[in-house]
Amino acid sequence: MIAATAPVQRSPRRKVMVVDLSGQIRDLPRAALIDLIQPGDLVVANDAATIPASLSGIHLPSQRPIEVRLAGVPSLDPRNREFLAVVFGEGDFHTRTEDRPQPPSFAAGDRLQMGPLSAKILQLLHHPRLVLLRFDHSRDELWAGLAHHGRPIQYSHVPLPLALWDVWTPIAGPPVAFEPPSAGFALSWQLVTETRVAGAQFKTITHAAGLSSTGDPELDKRLPFDEPYRVPQATADAINQAKSSGKRIIAVGTTVVRALEHAVHEGKIAAGENLATERIGVRTRLQVVDALLSGTHEPGTSHYELLRAFLTDAELERLTNELNMREYHTHEFGDSVLVSRTFNKLAEDK
Repeated sequence: MIAATAPVQRSPRRKVMVVDLSGQIRDLPRAALIDLIQPGDLVVANDAATIPASLSGIHLPSQRPIEVRLAGVPSLDPRNREFLAVVFGEGDFHTRTEDRPQPPSFAAGDRLQMGPLSAKILQLLHHPRLVLLRFDHSRDELWAGLAHHGRPIQYSHVPLPLALWDVWTPIAGPPVAFEPPSAGFALSWQLVTETRVAGAQFKTITHAAGLSSTGDPELDKRLPFDEPYRVPQATADAINQAKSSGKRIIAVGTTVVRALEHAVHEGKIAAGENLATERIGVRTRLQVVDALLSGTHEPGTSHYELLRAFLTDAELERLTNELNMREYHTHEFGDSVLVSRTFNKLAEDK
């Protein structure tokens, strides 16, 4: 696969590779997505907007430059002042994340200054880059500081600085995501309207999408971190009715899969807010989601591991080979895949 290097969300050149129930693969233009929606389908997307979660600053005890990437919160409450954070040493997104230097040696109680924002490290989380910190400011001061000093988290495959609007999906609402729920870049309001005209439903959840990479293999194994989500009552009702009627649930993005599979209890989706703590992978028996619209993901990533809940390893290897052979673009501004949980995977689970 080829890295997508420009922040173009709905390029007319983008494609979608489809894996159907039988495991057959088709290569289509992404504009054909509407033709893949069937009457009675329920499409569920993540409406989280992305916050400017990258903060340049100084580790005050050492006076050394750092970059703080906010990575998690315990709930969707906008009054949160405590954040999980991944911290790098000097440099910026132009350097590959894997090549970024470690931050200074931290100790609980160390103070960080990030432009107008100050924070204290509350706890070290068993890795040199991972900390729990608390900002010193009121809610309004914190959000104003993020707006004025923060910038979107970015990786070196996109060479030009991202603007905040580059990382907001068309349906973005509550600002709670640390990186964009980028499968939603394939959406448009026209597609949402056409979905409903086709006899399908479109609903949303809110899920605080976290980091896709920390640059450290050992820390990446802990991804995704725990992530809060909210399922509206209307969405829960629509899912429960669709499942009872044997209709297909299509998740737009891996965050939606994680939230819905965490929210299900005794076959029913519960409305409300909760914290997704489980990781979806090869041992997961999906109870809610039948198909997934996602970006293309490389082996070894947590997103790739999630695809193993939909496809057998042989099917996933074949999909990856096809993506490489057809030169699909990967990362957040790349091409898409639409994978159904195949008959072979269902048999394997049983």
